[in-house]
Parts: sequence; structure tokens; C-alpha cells
Amino acid sequence: MNAWDEDEQDDWDDGDEDDLDAETFDDDEPTVPCPYCRRPIHEDAQRCPHCEQYISEEDRPAEPKPWWLVAGVVVCVLVVLWWVVG
Repeated sequence: MNAWDEDEQDDWDDGDEDDLDAETFDDDEPTVPCPYCRRPIHEDAQRCPHCEQYISEEDRPAEPKPWWLVAGVVVCVLVVLWWVVG
């Protein structure tokens, strides 16, 4: 390993994750701890940039309906149509 490799390695990983958080946010922007990973996030953030969890249920996108529920509704509609037509 030459001197350039040692300098480059020191620049990339100093083993302190808190320095990254301190550089990410300005002192003027209010931060709060994420309720899941406890790392600082912007006060108005909808989603944590670190653990990618949504902060509140209102911000979480709607999940798709389960396939069995959709299939059940389709079967019920077909039964009703068969009863009305037949």
C-alpha cells in the first residue's frame, strides 16, 4: 500500500457515522429523531432517508388490494348477474 492509498482510505472511512449526519443537515433546519432508527431527520420529512420508513400512516401510500378479495368480488358479481339473467 503506498502513501496515496493510505490517504484515500482515511478520507473514505473514518468510522464515525455521526459526522455524516452533522454534514447532511444545516444548523438552521430543525431536526427530530426518526421513531424507527433514531437518526436525525428533517422535521417535515414524510419518510426517513436512512431507514426509509414512513413517519406517519397518513404519509404511507395505499397498499394494493389482496388478489383473493378482488377475485371474491368478481365471483359475487358473476353470481348476481347469473341469477338476474337466468
